[in-house]
Amino acid sequence: MLEHFPFYLIIILIIVLIIMLANRIRVAYPVLLVITGLLISFVPGIPVLKIDPELIFIIFLPPLLYEAAWAISWKELWRWRRIICSFAFVVVFLTAISVAVVANSFIPGFSLALGFLLGGIVSPPDAVSAGAILKFIKGPKRLSSILEGESLLNDASSLIILRFALIAVATGQFIWQEAALNFVWMVVGGTGIGLLTGLIFKKLHKYLPTDVNMDIILTFVAPYAMYIVAEEFHCSGILSVVSGGLFLSYFRHHFLTGSSRLSAENVWQSIVFVLNGLVFMLIGLDLPEIVNALKTEGIGLYQATGYGLLITAVLIIGRIIAAYGAVITTIIASHFITVADRNPGWKGPFILGWTGMRGVVSLAAALSIPLTLSDGSPFPHRNLILYITFVVILATLLIQGLTLPYIIKKLSHTVYNDYRPEEETENHLRKALAKISMEYIEEHYKEKLNDSPHLKRLSSQWEAQLSLNEEESAMPEDIKAIYTKVLDKQRKLLLEKNKKKQDIDEELIRKYLHYIDLEEEKMKYK
Repeated sequence: MLEHFPFYLIIILIIVLIIMLANRIRVAYPVLLVITGLLISFVPGIPVLKIDPELIFIIFLPPLLYEAAWAISWKELWRWRRIICSFAFVVVFLTAISVAVVANSFIPGFSLALGFLLGGIVSPPDAVSAGAILKFIKGPKRLSSILEGESLLNDASSLIILRFALIAVATGQFIWQEAALNFVWMVVGGTGIGLLTGLIFKKLHKYLPTDVNMDIILTFVAPYAMYIVAEEFHCSGILSVVSGGLFLSYFRHHFLTGSSRLSAENVWQSIVFVLNGLVFMLIGLDLPEIVNALKTEGIGLYQATGYGLLITAVLIIGRIIAAYGAVITTIIASHFITVADRNPGWKGPFILGWTGMRGVVSLAAALSIPLTLSDGSPFPHRNLILYITFVVILATLLIQGLTLPYIIKKLSHTVYNDYRPEEETENHLRKALAKISMEYIEEHYKEKLNDSPHLKRLSSQWEAQLSLNEEESAMPEDIKAIYTKVLDKQRKLLLEKNKKKQDIDEELIRKYLHYIDLEEEKMKYK
C-alpha cells in the first residue's frame, strides 16, 4: 500500500487536470476520465488497483447519496414526484426484466437469475454524468430536477433487485412470497432507520456544544452510520442514507449555524468531486484486468463486446419507451388528479429518455459481486458481467453523453421554462428582502434608527435597493470589473500589512481577507 501511495496522489492530480480539460472543451468529465483511466492502464508498470468488493458500496455510495440528498430541491422533488417515482421504481424494475430476458435468450449460460443480476446492475442511470453535461448547456429546469430525484431513489430500487438476484444465483431458487416480505422490510425498515438515525444526529448537532469543525465531522459520520445500521438489520442501506439525508437536509436551518452550513457545503463539494473522479477513473483502470479474466474463461473479446452493446441497446430503447409511456400515463391521470404538466409534448420525454448514461452505481454494484459462492466455487460469469457493465457505461457515456447537448439545443423550447426569468426573480427577491427588513426596523427599532449610524447605513442600503428599477437592479458588468479591482487592491494592502506590521495579529488579517473573498463570491449573484 505504502509504495503505491505516490501513484494514488498522481491519479488525484490527473483527475483534476482532466476535469479542467473537460471544462475547457465543454465535454462531460466522466467521459474523459473513463478514457484516461483506460489509457493509463496500458502503461507498463502501472500498479493494479484492487478494492475489496464488500467495501465498494460502503466507501463510495453513502457519501455520494448523502450529498445528493442535501443538494436536491424539496419543492422540485415533490412537484415531479410521480414521474420520479415511476422512473425510480417501475422503470428500473421493467428494465431489469428486459435485460434478464434478453441476456437469458442471447448470452450462452446466462440464467434468468444472472440476467436479473445484470439488470439490477445496469438499470440505474447516473445523475453525475447528466449533471456534468447540463452544466454546459441551458437545458430545461424540469429535466435536471427529475434526474436528480430519480438518481436518489433508483439506486435503492436497483440494488434491492441486485440483492435478491444474488440470493437466487447462490441458492438456485427464488420464493416470491419471501421475496415480497423481504422487499417490504428492506424499504420500510431502511427508510425508518434512516429517519431515526437522522433524528439522532439532528439532536447531536442541536444540543451538543459543537463548532464548525465538529459539525462537519458529524455530517461525514452520519451517512456511514445510516448505511451500516440499516445493513445490520438486513434493510436497504441506500434507502436509509437517502431518507436520513433528506430529513437532515429539510431541517438544516434548525440545527446548523450559517458558518457550519457554508463550510460543510464547500468541504462536501470537494470530497464528492474526488470520489466521483476516482470512480470514473477506476472504471478505465480496471478494464485490462477484466479482459484478461475473460480470456481465461474462453470468452472472446469481440463476442463479449457484442453482448455489452446488445444490453446497451436494450437500455437506451427501453428508457425512451418508458419516457413516452410516462407521457401517456400522465395524460390519462390528468383527467382524475392534478399533475405537474398536463401536456408534456414529445420533445421533453425524448430528452429525458436520452439521459440514460450509466456510471458510479453500476460500477460499484458490478464490483461488489462476490468472487465465489458460499460453497467456494467461482461466481458464474462474474467477469463477463463486469465487462458488459463496463461496455454499457462507456457506450452510454460516449453515445448519449456526447450527443445530449446537441439534442437539448435542438429540442428545447421556452415552453419548458417553468419559472420566471432569472433576473426578474432575483430583482423580486432582493426587493422583498429589503422591504421586510425596513418594515421590521421601523416597527421595532425606530428610535434606535435615529441614533445608530450603523442602522442608518443599513437602512440606506435597503432604501436604495427598493428604489432601483428593473434595469438598475443587476450591477452592470463594467461596475463589477471596477469593484473587483478595488477588492484586489484591498487584498494586496492586507497582505502587505501582514508582512510589514509585526504588531498586527495575522488572524485578523485572515478574517478580513475572508470578508473580501465572500464579497467577491457575492459579486457572482449581483
